[in-house]
Amino acid sequence: MRGRALVTRPREDCEEIAQKLRERGFEPVIEPMLSIRFLDVALPAPHSYQGVLATSANGIRALARLVQWRDLPVWAVGEASATEAQRLGFVTVRAAGGDVAALADLVESALDPKHGKLLHVAATRLAGDLAGLLTERGFSVDKAVLYEAEPARDLSPSLIDLVAKGGLDLALFFSPRTAATFVRLARGRLDLSKTRALALSPAVAEVLRELSWRAVEPAAKPSLTALLGLLDGE
Repeated sequence: MRGRALVTRPREDCEEIAQKLRERGFEPVIEPMLSIRFLDVALPAPHSYQGVLATSANGIRALARLVQWRDLPVWAVGEASATEAQRLGFVTVRAAGGDVAALADLVESALDPKHGKLLHVAATRLAGDLAGLLTERGFSVDKAVLYEAEPARDLSPSLIDLVAKGGLDLALFFSPRTAATFVRLARGRLDLSKTRALALSPAVAEVLRELSWRAVEPAAKPSLTALLGLLDGE
């Protein structure tokens, strides 16, 4: 075993990451910094839109539990949300490069604003202004708030004990909000000088630098493949 690796994503998003870590010789330690609560809302008929914008896998999960249709094209922010859309039966799925700017560019290159509005399935809190970016380019975007992500209130005793014994080798972070939640809960309580932090983006890494890690390393681009590439390149 190469060590133990902390996974901080919501529990619904952990299994793929955990499996890829096991394949690389790490024992995953699951400690979600956010918990997902789906909301029951009424959605407009699909013929009102030319496509769905998904900025997270949980947005797709929330949509799939509310509607029977799967034929409206899905424009996903990255590989994880695109894979989840395909798994849940959406017929046409395109993936951008991992952030809202890349998604806006992809949509602009492929769609015509004159052909209809877009439906953004989202959480109560958003990272980035996708609607604003697309509105500037002539698109009309409706936001449907389908879930909320509630931050963890404390760290588990088992994680605190593991870090105290110097047994946490790696920690993975996928969003500024999960990173900020961990920083808030860990500040002044955990000695992370033996732990290497991997961040999905420079923005995530910037939040993590409020704590004293052995190292903080952002991925070359915002994708799980790039993040795990930091381990594959060793």
